[in-house]
Parts: sequence; C-alpha cells; structure tokens
Amino acid sequence: MKKLIILLALVMVASFVLAGCGGAVQNAVEDAVEDAVEAVEDAVEDVADEAADAVEDAMPAVDVKAGFIYIGPVGDGGFTYMHDQGRQAVEAMGVETLYLENVPEKTTECYDAIVSLIDEGCNVIFATSFGHMEATKNAAAEYPDVKFFHCSGWEINDTNLGNYFGRMYEPRYLSGIAAGYATMDNQIGYVAAFPIPEVIRGINAFTLGVRSVNPDATVQVVWTYTWYDPAIEKASAEGLLDAGCDVIAMHQDTPEPIAAAAAAGKYSVGYHSPMAAYGGDTYLTGAVWDLGTYYVAAVQSILDGTYAPESFWGGINDGTVLLEDFGPGISAEAVAAIEAAEAAIMDGSLHVFTGPIADQDGNIVVAEYDTMTDGDMLGMFFFVEGVIGSVD
Repeated sequence: MKKLIILLALVMVASFVLAGCGGAVQNAVEDAVEDAVEAVEDAVEDVADEAADAVEDAMPAVDVKAGFIYIGPVGDGGFTYMHDQGRQAVEAMGVETLYLENVPEKTTECYDAIVSLIDEGCNVIFATSFGHMEATKNAAAEYPDVKFFHCSGWEINDTNLGNYFGRMYEPRYLSGIAAGYATMDNQIGYVAAFPIPEVIRGINAFTLGVRSVNPDATVQVVWTYTWYDPAIEKASAEGLLDAGCDVIAMHQDTPEPIAAAAAAGKYSVGYHSPMAAYGGDTYLTGAVWDLGTYYVAAVQSILDGTYAPESFWGGINDGTVLLEDFGPGISAEAVAAIEAAEAAIMDGSLHVFTGPIADQDGNIVVAEYDTMTDGDMLGMFFFVEGVIGSVD
C-alpha cells in the first residue's frame, strides 16, 4: 500500500512537470508518466490480490457433509421422525447430508454404520440414540478429523466429540399437570422403553407435575425394553388401560400408545413429536422436540470455524423442547395451571426438581429449597413418590 501511494504521488508530480515542458523533454516526461501509470496499475492489482488472499485466509476452508444414524425409521412418527426434521433443516442450509435408519445400539454394528458414513465422505456425525454412545466414542478416537455429536449421553473430549440433549423434564412436568387434571380414577399409565436415567427422569418429572395438582393420583410404569416396537408399545398401553388407567403417557418412539388410548376413549399425553392426530377427542398435549435449531447451529459453528466440543442441554427457554399445542381433551383449568407453571419455569422461579422431593418409600431425596444439579439429574436412578413400578 505504501508503494502505491508513492507511485501515485510521482504520477501527479510528473503531470505538473509535463504541463510546463515541450519538445524532447516533453516526450521524455510523457514516457515517464506512462511507465508510472503502468506501475500504479500493477501496484493496484497487487493490492487487490493481497486483499483477496487475506479474505480467503480469514475464512475457514470447510466443506461439511453430515451423517446421521437413527435407532428407528424416519417414518416412526416420533423420535426418529423429529431428528430427521432437524437433518432436513441442515440440508436447507445447503449442506449435504446422509442418514442410516434402524442402526442397532450394539457397539460393533453401530461403529460399522458410523464408519460407512465416513467412508462416504461424511466429516460430521450425529448419533441420535443413547445406546450409540460407546460406538461414537470409539469412532471419535479412531477418526480425529471427524466431528462427532451424540444425543443423550455424557461422553465428551477436548477435540472432536460432544453431546447434546434437551431438558425434556420441563415440558414433561407441564404435561403431567394436564394428566393430573384429566384423570377421574387417579390411575395414570406410562409406557416406558428402558430403565435408564433419561427415561426415569422423564417419568419423575411427569409424576411431579401430576401430583402438583392432584396429590392422590399415581403413575403406573410398564417397561417394554425396546425403543421401537409398535406392537409391544400398543399391547403395553392396552394392558394399562385394562388395569384401570384412564390416562396414558409414554416414552416410546411411535404414537401406538396414544392410538391405543384413543381407541379406548381414554386420555393421552404424547412425546417426541406432535401426536394430536393419533389421540382423537381425548388427546391432552405432549412434550416435543425441535432439534432443527440445534443441528443448524452445530453445523454453522463448524462452517464458521468456531466449533468446540460441548455438552449442550437446551430447554424451553431456547426452544429445544416445548409443549405441544393443547388438544381437545384438555380443560380450561388445566390450561391456566400449565401456562402459569410454564411462565415460572421460564423466569426461573420454578425448577421441576427443587425439594422437598420424596422417593417411592417416602424418603426425602431432595431437601426443601434444594435443587438437583445437572449431574444429579443426568444420573437419576430412583422413582419419586407416586410412581408404581421399579427402576430395576
């Protein structure tokens, strides 16, 4: 740039000299001006090239291709469906994506699925089920140039592996309020996949919501030991209905428990995706995901060069989790109570797991005014008072 300024000054001086000369002197000056002009043009071109190089150096040279592994099919109407909605939001950014359905939680098969995506050029991997964690951790160690994100686990490293989830206990609590108002017999059924902290935490939050408005109600849990099996999910819900439950909630990957409740004319509370279409006139509401915002932000951080592994746990306030629109079966009284509780969660005056909280045996596990830490919630392995069932 300094060279360019000097050359411009010389051209100006030469122009003034040229104006006062004639003959051979004038020709010599004209030649000098032409040389100076050419030098200025070359200098301008050099400056432009340097600026372009600087801009290029400042921008991360990243070409992202994202791979997703799913525990079930994208058409499950629940968990995998919502993850795939998030994947499509990434594609809308102009980023190429691939996905694999029905990837088992067995470490070897899951690892092979991840590697197959990497072999197809994926340099970002989203593993979307709890049981994918070990394989994801192993792949992150084997492929240090690939970025890995695991849903609902806790594994993380300093370079290329992070985890993400949502504070689903917040809308779970709110949906529990709906169930507490709806039940007439004070018997609520809950079809649940596996006895792991993620599922137990949801059952407890739901039950705390139920009993915040109906202390006499109980929540009976049936374990299916599967994330995705429509027939087992349906049969489990029907068993709870036959046992006298008049509201069905669930932690499964399909809407089958909701459909079973609708067929029996009983109330239901959904999970994962909006399920009002399956619940009929007695559908109350549901705790649902919006993963697109997180997936887009995660990929954008890689494109921006700001990526760093993190443990992300989003809540109602940032829109990662939310309460579905109210269904036709919910009462005005329940809506008012839910809206008040939601406002309190959002302004921080209500935390679902603030004591006093007792376990099934009546023992105080969270003292009055104490609040469980994130670590305690992530490792939760007990049922609160009001739950019928075992964590074993």
